[in-house]
Amino acid sequence: MFEQELDSIEDALLITTLEKAVAWAQSSSVWPDTFGLACCAIEMMSIVSSRYDIARFGMERFSSSPRQADLLIVSGRVTHKMAPPLRQVYDQMLEPKWVIAMGACASSGGMFNNYTVLQGVDKIVPVDIHVPGCPPRPEALMEGILRLHEKIRAGVPPAYEIRGVAE
Repeated sequence: MFEQELDSIEDALLITTLEKAVAWAQSSSVWPDTFGLACCAIEMMSIVSSRYDIARFGMERFSSSPRQADLLIVSGRVTHKMAPPLRQVYDQMLEPKWVIAMGACASSGGMFNNYTVLQGVDKIVPVDIHVPGCPPRPEALMEGILRLHEKIRAGVPPAYEIRGVAE
């Protein structure tokens, strides 16, 4: 009861805690690094167009360097040959860092249940958000980004802090 009263006072007076302000700033300035490997990458590229405009979320800067990114969007099927470069990109990213697995192939290997395709990118890097679909529409990726923003604002730690880093 007291906590609800405190929240309403904070809202009425427009005050907040330092943790909430930092979480809001982090969620409003996520810089994605893209790891597009297949057909999902085309759908991922379309979210920077004027129709979807992720600039309204502070994400208009797609980084080509993992050292300047804090969100890795893995889209498409990851082969065992591409797993080490993917892990290297993830390791070079700044902390805190988040990962979105976009599409059925990145999430679970999709229809490619064979020896060459990794059966889920979460075997290499800890995933925060899974976006379903084959390929998922840009709207689905936008929904995944919004869910990630909600997690960040709620103070949910990144997946590597919760589950540890895959070996």
